[in-house]
Amino acid sequence: MIELIDTNAAGIAAEFVASRLRAGSPAMSMVMTLVVVVDEDDAQEAMAAARQASHEHPARVLGVILGDARGDSHINAQVGTGAGWTGETALIRLKGEVVRHAESVVLPLLLPDSPVAIWWPSDAPEDPVDDPLGRLAQRRITDAAAVSRGKRRAIHAQCTTYHPGNSDLAWTRITPWRALLAAALDQQPLRVTAASVTAERISPSADLLVAWLADRLKVKVDRKNSGGPGITEARLETKEGPIVISRPDGRLATFSSPDRPDRPVALKRRQVPELLAEELRRLDEDDVYAATARKLLKLER
Repeated sequence: MIELIDTNAAGIAAEFVASRLRAGSPAMSMVMTLVVVVDEDDAQEAMAAARQASHEHPARVLGVILGDARGDSHINAQVGTGAGWTGETALIRLKGEVVRHAESVVLPLLLPDSPVAIWWPSDAPEDPVDDPLGRLAQRRITDAAAVSRGKRRAIHAQCTTYHPGNSDLAWTRITPWRALLAAALDQQPLRVTAASVTAERISPSADLLVAWLADRLKVKVDRKNSGGPGITEARLETKEGPIVISRPDGRLATFSSPDRPDRPVALKRRQVPELLAEELRRLDEDDVYAATARKLLKLER
């Protein structure tokens, strides 16, 4: 990693070229630009997650740390290739007036003719598409479960300001739950009369799972509280008996259904790099998430 002090976008771009030449590879196969907007305290962990996700999606990763917006503008950056990265990376620290115009630094560094994704690992703007950096991206990824306070309020805010291309890792976390529940009804096409989701009180993923079930099954879905971790149970009531997925320990679930023996199912809570890699697999609109977001707002009203 090369340290650049009081630099600018042109200096960072020039160092990308120099890094490639030093590595003996004037061209690198990168499929997208990933912008990570992060606080200084969370930067190391967020960039490590982006590095792991880049193994599946080779990218130019631009970490952007927005500092104090007062005073003169300063741009410092760490730029490099290799060291576990499949593409190029720059960790850019902004301070002073330039913080209010961060897009002017990021825009010249985007890979030409390739998609742009932006990820806020913790506190995100309430309306990502209206954010100056968010406007640069086709895919805008937030994480309501990682905000400093008000996790359930955060997912409701993201649903309120939903725009095609938005997604939240709280939604990605329930992919295995949705797959298991859909498979259960494929194997036993029973009519569901009611449902419930049991989870930690502050779990935004549980709110989305409730909304998804209510939207798909057209039944009342109860939201119940537990000590966690995360979602601990999803139950579908049928006249033949309940279909239940119970995961009290966050690792192994028990799958129960009418007239069939209980069986264990691997349902480990996934880490952020895996969630981020899943989100980067699709850059078009997630229609199911859009419908779920609308349903969650209706349930609130």
